Amino acid sequence: MYTEDTIAAISTALGTGGIGIVRISGDKAFDIADRIFKGRTGFKSLKSHTINYGKIVDPESGEVLDEVLVAKMNKPRTYTREDVVEINCHGGPVVVRRVLELVLRGGARLAEPGEFTKRAFLNGRIDLSQAEAVVDLINAKTDEGTRAAIGQLEGRLSAKIREARNSLIDLIAHIEVTVDYPEHDIEEITGRMVYNQIRAIRQRLADIAKDFDRGRIIREGISVVIVGRPNVGKSSLLNELAGKNRAIVTDIPGTTRDIIEEYINIKGIPVRIIDTAGIRETEDKVEKIGVERAEKAIENADLVIMMVDASCGLTEEDIRIFMRIRKKKHIIMINKIDIAETEAVDHIRDQLDDENIITTSVKNGTGLDRLEDMIEELFVEGSVGSGDGVIITNIRHKDLIDKAIFSIDQAIGSYDGGMPLDCLTIDIRDAAEYLGQITGETVSDDVIEKIFSSFCVGK
Repeated sequence: MYTEDTIAAISTALGTGGIGIVRISGDKAFDIADRIFKGRTGFKSLKSHTINYGKIVDPESGEVLDEVLVAKMNKPRTYTREDVVEINCHGGPVVVRRVLELVLRGGARLAEPGEFTKRAFLNGRIDLSQAEAVVDLINAKTDEGTRAAIGQLEGRLSAKIREARNSLIDLIAHIEVTVDYPEHDIEEITGRMVYNQIRAIRQRLADIAKDFDRGRIIREGISVVIVGRPNVGKSSLLNELAGKNRAIVTDIPGTTRDIIEEYINIKGIPVRIIDTAGIRETEDKVEKIGVERAEKAIENADLVIMMVDASCGLTEEDIRIFMRIRKKKHIIMINKIDIAETEAVDHIRDQLDDENIITTSVKNGTGLDRLEDMIEELFVEGSVGSGDGVIITNIRHKDLIDKAIFSIDQAIGSYDGGMPLDCLTIDIRDAAEYLGQITGETVSDDVIEKIFSSFCVGK
């Protein structure tokens, strides 16, 4: 068990809100709460896992800081498997901070980022991949991202990884007994048996890893940049997709002079969509900076949506923009088809000769469903939803699974090369080591510190 000092932190977001929570965890948690909480019953007499009304009082001055609800939770049935107290204050930043200061003065230490979850891991309540799922759940931007994080938090990934690792360890043990103690009455394991088993384990790991690209999109989303000449409808598209007037829309060229961003959900994909300044030759110094930023955004984008004004036809500026973005993943939107001739639209399509062209009228909402479908088609094969299966969203997990698969491939190569069984155990042991790093069974302290340093304080 992890039995160091008592920690405390504000566990709710900073700022004004209905409730602010100060969390305390450790052996001194109940003593601290007993000194500052005044209710109908003394704190130490309260039953575990109950919520009780009272006041937080400074024991030195007698000043009442706030009326609160206090939750008392005896170890080990807590988040950290330590004694835990949660003080539910009114959500003003001043009162929550004052309560925390009183707790710290009473003998607690301010928690480090992620230290509550770190203690849950070190005390065996969750494994490392489940701990990482806590951050994914907090940061999830869509329902699909939330479901993927919940599945990992419930241990679905851990169970599959642990099953594969245990199979490898059992195989190592069987090989070593066969090689080192041939006189014992135990079923002899043959090279063919080892080969068949590690091939099966490899396939299980490959099945887990195959959906990583889909999982990464669920977790991190994609960056989409809208580009085009001034006044082709870029800001109108952003407003339509975001569902509100985020950008200024006028018929005056050069209205958008800076990068405007919005986070939206398209078909379950978190999308950071960026409206840029119209790309054109200009002498306006401010607009020129906007154009330069637009060109920079194109370089960093996962997807570029280029808009063309169908009512004006294809211009030299449109051609220059198209040549700039055609080697990136892109969609061409021929906009304003509601005021353009059909022949003009067809002519633009023929001139560009690109497979990712759609025709739209942002003003009327025409073609936007097809835009969303195309975004999904370009980045995801099949449905984004995670369903009931296991989907990995973390690059650390993917890297370790890939390393485990590589080690198994090395063992298979050794078998094909006629190497003795005990030589195969080196690579099989490496594979088990990599899988153990996912769940935290073989991970180093440095990795643990790095993972939990990305957490917010109070979680």
